[in-house]
Amino acid sequence: MSKIGKKIIEIPDGVEVKLEKNHIEAKGPKGTLSLDIHEKAKVEVSEKTIAVKKFSENDKSKLAAAVWGLTRSLINNMIIGVKEGYEKKLELQGVGFRMSVQGNKIVMALGFSHPVEVMVPEGINAKIEENNVLSITGIDKQAVGQFAAEIRSLKKAEPYKGKGFRYQGEKVRRKVGKKAGTAK
Repeated sequence: MSKIGKKIIEIPDGVEVKLEKNHIEAKGPKGTLSLDIHEKAKVEVSEKTIAVKKFSENDKSKLAAAVWGLTRSLINNMIIGVKEGYEKKLELQGVGFRMSVQGNKIVMALGFSHPVEVMVPEGINAKIEENNVLSITGIDKQAVGQFAAEIRSLKKAEPYKGKGFRYQGEKVRRKVGKKAGTAK
């Protein structure tokens, strides 16, 4: 039995949830998100709660259990997203590394021979905070995390000097470099 799937989702004030057949839509102060529900899951919406169940209680397949918990998590992420939103912060460290937001694209100097330009996807906001901190916000948890991962993959923090992108609060394991005068 799914530990996550059993949990009831509370609908906070200011969030409106509509269910039509196998399509659920959440509307809140930050925006609107929708989800198509898998055929092995069943969603029941009441006034202030949402319950996710297996479509058939006799179904003992691994897929049914996995879809049950996944559906509950996706709906919960939708509710949180339309109510509060999600945010990821990336720090850029290194001498000469810079970022700037120009319209709907981010222009970065990452030590390459050319500036790197990345378009910000629809529904996501990016802004530069103090000391080269890039704040990525949006209502879709998956889209915010994916865009942050794509930015980070442009220049990951390397282990010798720690230059590159890292999530705020992430610890980068440092390695000891070569020592001069040790050759025999």
